[in-house]
Amino acid sequence: MEICQLVPGSVSAKVVGLDAEGMIREGRELHRWAPNIVVKIPMTAEGLKAIKVLASEGVAINTTLIFQPLQALMAAKVGAKYVSPFVGRLDDISSDGMRLVADIIQIFRNYGMDTEVIVSSVRHPMHVVEGRKLGPMLPFLLT
Repeated sequence: MEICQLVPGSVSAKVVGLDAEGMIREGRELHRWAPNIVVKIPMTAEGLKAIKVLASEGVAINTTLIFQPLQALMAAKVGAKYVSPFVGRLDDISSDGMRLVADIIQIFRNYGMDTEVIVSSVRHPMHVVEGRKLGPMLPFLLT
C-alpha cells in the first residue's frame, strides 16, 4: 500500500483466484487498498463475470491475457477500463502482436469505446515504435 502513496498514477494489483467469486472478493479487497489501484483480471469466462461485477461497483479493471480482438471487445463491453494485449507472446508464436493492438484500437475508435489499450509483453524497441505510431499516449507494460 505504501507504493500507492508514492506513485502519482495507477498501480496494478493482480487477482490470483480462478473463479469469479474469488476474483470478485480479491478485487474488492485490492480496491480498498488505495484509490489509484487498478485490478488486473485475466481474460477468462470467470474473469469476465468478475469484471462485470467489479466495474459496476466502480473498480478500475485491467483485463490481461488478451490475444484476440473479440476478447478485448468483450472486456470493454463489461466495463474494463484497460485491456492488455500480450504482443510479445503473440510474436513468440509467429503471430503479429502489434496487428492485434491496431485492430483493437480501430474497433474501439469505430464504436467510441473509452477502454484504453495497454501494450503488454513488450519484447523489443520496435513494439514501442509501432505502438507510438498507433497512438500518442498508448501505455506500455514491460513484462
